[in-house]
Amino acid sequence: MADYDYDLFVIGAGSGGVRAARVAAMSGAKVAVAEEYRVGGTCVIRGCVPKKFMVYASEFAHYAQVAEGYGWSKSQAVFDWPTFLEAKDREIARLSGIYVTNLQNAGAELLHGKARVVGPHTLEITGETGQVRKVTAGKILVATGGRPFKPAEIPGIEHAITSEEAFHLPQLPKRVLVAGGGYIAVEFAGIFAGLGVDTTLVYRGANILRGFDDDVRTHLTEEMKKRGIKVVLGTQHDRIEKTQTGLVNHLTNGHAIETDVVMFATGRKPYVDGLGLETAGVELTEGGAVAVDQFSKTSSDHIWAVGDVTDRINLTPVAIREGAAFAQTEFHNNPQSFDHEMVALAVFSQPPVGSVGLSEAEARRHHGKVDIYLSRFRPMKTTFYGGDERCLIKLVVAADSEKILGCHVVGPDAPEIIQMAAIALKMGVTKPQWDSTCAVHPTLAEELVTMRDKHVPVGA
Repeated sequence: MADYDYDLFVIGAGSGGVRAARVAAMSGAKVAVAEEYRVGGTCVIRGCVPKKFMVYASEFAHYAQVAEGYGWSKSQAVFDWPTFLEAKDREIARLSGIYVTNLQNAGAELLHGKARVVGPHTLEITGETGQVRKVTAGKILVATGGRPFKPAEIPGIEHAITSEEAFHLPQLPKRVLVAGGGYIAVEFAGIFAGLGVDTTLVYRGANILRGFDDDVRTHLTEEMKKRGIKVVLGTQHDRIEKTQTGLVNHLTNGHAIETDVVMFATGRKPYVDGLGLETAGVELTEGGAVAVDQFSKTSSDHIWAVGDVTDRINLTPVAIREGAAFAQTEFHNNPQSFDHEMVALAVFSQPPVGSVGLSEAEARRHHGKVDIYLSRFRPMKTTFYGGDERCLIKLVVAADSEKILGCHVVGPDAPEIIQMAAIALKMGVTKPQWDSTCAVHPTLAEELVTMRDKHVPVGA
């Protein structure tokens, strides 16, 4: 590829792009990465990492309540939002710096600016001060991720924020309304409520977390209500009115709710704006994502795409694996494609959710008859102090083969638990094999391997 400035040019320095660039550069290829904002992408800068810090911060008030039940006297600890923001921003800067160092150590060149395709193998990078640089590359990888959006048709939508602004609120509001029912919405509802904010979640659907198992969705809704979150379903915004005392959310059900902040978490869109992909004949899906094959290749012979911009499974570890597979295939003569089946999911709601495999409804559609093993219970920690929080563990099993098709957990440490369960499901574990595992006692997770009776729904 001596005819080009670079063997590989990566647009976007998020997790997927950085991993691809590093692996490619280690082959001896000449690699450049362009980033218009900060190195680290959505996850590190304005996504899962700062959000997890906020989840941690918001859980301490609940821990304090639990502590009293275990004999600890009441403390006078007070949460300070500016102190948290300063610590959070400092840690994000450190992590972003690690990404930069890793890129440079691998031999990749980092360019600060927005890159766009302007011709066959030619890109234009506009820097922070407006200077423009043109380069050529043998291969181009698009790894620009996604961006939150607000429905423009709602009057007053300009008064609302998205998750990106939530990370930098100048002060913690007293009242907040979160619009949406996906994982970002329920996570931020838990965060705000845990920090003492009067929190309302509004979702137009019949239940939150569309796409998850129905028992998980119902169970989490009830547990969120126990944490003081007002969950309003089956309605959405008609308009937002700014008044002297706050923002009035006028809903389609006729109700009006006044809050200090309105946060929309109603979806994210692949970030393809201004990339010039049409110049190279790159096709998009109906949803506006970059269309790719199993090897992350686009309709253009020399352009690939990984991560959220392809809208396959929008998770950081998936983007990393897609980026690594691309680089192995194209620069290490080691053809690989990432298998998107049996990818575990975690929702850092309060309580959190861990899920891998099929929901009960999906399993019935694809496999016919299935057996369900379901347990709802108060964990040991909760029963001690008389709390009413309950956990849920559910296994979905193919009736004929006894292969476990899905595993779903709602409760403390569910994301940690589901990681290990995902290994077994990925290997095709059967219920008898699963049951042969000895329980670790006393733990919440032991319920996974002690469920022997098939669940019979009420009224069945």
